[in-house]
Amino acid sequence: MALPGSLRRQPASRGLVSHCTHHHIVVFLLTFFSYSLLHASRKTFSNVKVSISSQWTPSCLNSTAPELRPYELWNSNHLFPNAEEATLFLGTLDTIFLFSYAVGLFVSGIVGDRLNLRWVLSFGMCSSALVVFFFGTLTEWLHFYNKWFYCCLWIVNGLLQSTGWPCVVAVMGNWFGKAGRGFVFGLWSACASVGNILGAFLASCVLKYGYEYAFLVTASVQFAGGVVVFFGLLTSPKEAGLPELGADEDDSVEEDANRPLMGNDDADDDDRNYSIQATDADNQPKAIGFFQACCLPGVVLYSLAYACLKMVNYSFFFWLPFYLSNNFGWKEAEADQLSIWYDVGGIVGGTIQGFISDVLQKRAPVLAISLLFAVGSLFGYSRSPDSKPINAVIMAVTGFFIGGPSNMISSAISADLGRQDLVKGSSEALATVTGIVDGTGSIGAAVGQYLVSLIQENLGWMWVFYFFILMTSSTVLFISPLIAREIKLLLHERRLRMLAE
Repeated sequence: MALPGSLRRQPASRGLVSHCTHHHIVVFLLTFFSYSLLHASRKTFSNVKVSISSQWTPSCLNSTAPELRPYELWNSNHLFPNAEEATLFLGTLDTIFLFSYAVGLFVSGIVGDRLNLRWVLSFGMCSSALVVFFFGTLTEWLHFYNKWFYCCLWIVNGLLQSTGWPCVVAVMGNWFGKAGRGFVFGLWSACASVGNILGAFLASCVLKYGYEYAFLVTASVQFAGGVVVFFGLLTSPKEAGLPELGADEDDSVEEDANRPLMGNDDADDDDRNYSIQATDADNQPKAIGFFQACCLPGVVLYSLAYACLKMVNYSFFFWLPFYLSNNFGWKEAEADQLSIWYDVGGIVGGTIQGFISDVLQKRAPVLAISLLFAVGSLFGYSRSPDSKPINAVIMAVTGFFIGGPSNMISSAISADLGRQDLVKGSSEALATVTGIVDGTGSIGAAVGQYLVSLIQENLGWMWVFYFFILMTSSTVLFISPLIAREIKLLLHERRLRMLAE
């Protein structure tokens, strides 16, 4: 009995290895570290919140202030009468950043599909680095403190940083086909977590000199990275004189290995593979429209699910060091270093879960199982004792089950959605689809940051974790139709294999 093409696929790693060159490695590393640097500068802000709060609040009214200062000194620069209002404003800045970041993602995805990805990415990195320098370093050196000025700078920073993710995902989509995408993108999507670790490390090293130096270091490194990207990144194989993805694939095995997971399982086995943003001599592809991208199967459901999940993931990103310092009384530098374990769990989770989804050739069931375990880990972490080793272990487990699915949706699944059979004739869709998914996620994350500050202020941290559990459960609910469909397909394929034997 002849098996369907989806059941005759060879291990994805075979196609991956046969096409890997040193150009692929360079592209992998440049896109990886370019987004890591963007995340490092964001992480700096979350890591120095305690120091900023003490600087913006009168010392005698702020229990987190490291030392008492003369009346004239703190009265000349404080923005808020107490630490509670300063904390609420910090949450507002997170919300402002994420809303502008979300709006920018919708625009950047469209721009990335129409302009040179290298120019857009490099411009975003360098410009954002300058804004971060103005926000955290220059204002402190000049002793200039103004709430509206901070808000304006953070809006601009969100718009500029939004150029990063759609561009790097699109470049990776140009260079790496479906072969092993879950594993490759799972490993590569650790760039955000590596950026968090790098930002926490840099901030903790120089925080003793003042929080302004944490912003200075990360902004300088990010600006240098933008220059390297401008001169060194190749956005597609064509720029290196190599054939585009699928251009030389006459082998049906490799062709099957590179078929998108989101495509029609009943499609003809002889369909040729295609590439994102590839040019064809006979049929020049056109960039897909925004509303066309929204109508692609799975885009809306995964976008809504990612809004809930990113709300939880970014709440850990923005508030974890503050929570550890505020709830357990640990020093800010120690809290920064301990928060790294959440990102370590996310790195391992994204890689392992991506590999499993490659083996199953289905993403949604893997996400569902991980998120169900995430509910239990959140409940356990909310009751973590005042012990750094125990807290670090539970934190890493929580990162594994939350950060892993978040990385999969924002990278591998976004690539699957942008390479469906429906966009073969209009292949320049990946940056637009990525912008929609990540943009919707950022809207959810933006709302979440303000809610976290309100819930914490009025009800306490325990209710914040109950809120996280609710949002994680909502993520599973949104993708439940996709989970049911993919489980049904897995059972159908298993029956076909049993009949073939």
